[in-house]
Amino acid sequence: MKKFALLLLPFLFFVWVLPAMAQAQLFTRDVDPQELIEDARETLREMARHPDYEALHHDLETARGVLIFPRVVRGGFFVGGSGGLGVFMAWDEERGDYSPVAFYSLGSVSLGIQFGGEVAEVIIVARSRNAVDSMFADVFRLGGDASVAAGPVGAGRSATVTADFVSYARSQGAFIGMSLEGSRLRIRDDFNEAYYGEELRPVHIIEARRVDNPGTHALREELASYRSEPAAVPEEVAPEAMEEDPEAPSLQEPQPVEPGSGGLTIEELEAESI
Repeated sequence: MKKFALLLLPFLFFVWVLPAMAQAQLFTRDVDPQELIEDARETLREMARHPDYEALHHDLETARGVLIFPRVVRGGFFVGGSGGLGVFMAWDEERGDYSPVAFYSLGSVSLGIQFGGEVAEVIIVARSRNAVDSMFADVFRLGGDASVAAGPVGAGRSATVTADFVSYARSQGAFIGMSLEGSRLRIRDDFNEAYYGEELRPVHIIEARRVDNPGTHALREELASYRSEPAAVPEEVAPEAMEEDPEAPSLQEPQPVEPGSGGLTIEELEAESI
């Protein structure tokens, strides 16, 4: 029995410990927050402009907020799971821009037997105020406090789902059906503090706008570029363009009317006799 246990230890180390260590690496401070933001911008650009993600582009036009995870590792050996670091920005209707980023981690555990792994890029669009408000909780589960659904993928397909969150994922350039139902989102206070230089909660970053960092501007501007274009405002006519044309009839001085060329005729003015 002891020999069997000794033989089993190396197996367990390679099966459970190493995958867990590799996945835990995603959640350490060794990741550069600015690099994560730049990777998020690249993920956004590549997915939103791809013809198969037309529905994502449509959702971004009216998004209340957007979560971007440039790298999500899915799968293990006997216990499958997923995990990744990402950023969240909320749309401010009054300001007409996206908020500075707040850092989050995405994690989930499934009990199915999965061999190998999978690395994916994930964009989650918050489509309701309830979705944005749920982002201020320390930890919450997608599909619990707020509903989540996978967005339709394919050219010509528009988003018809009504969930609070709509998710899109791809791996090696192709769409994958990664279910995020039951996944946990956790606020990364350590990354927020490291990036902004002080202890902050997402509500301070997103709602109160207590801090900002120029390193977030390119991503926020990229994200705002996908929103619906506002109705065009008619341009004011330049004063010089309003000068009267000497050859054109004046609007203030009506031209004389020749008899019989307009107005009422004598017959039309005659009253019917009683």
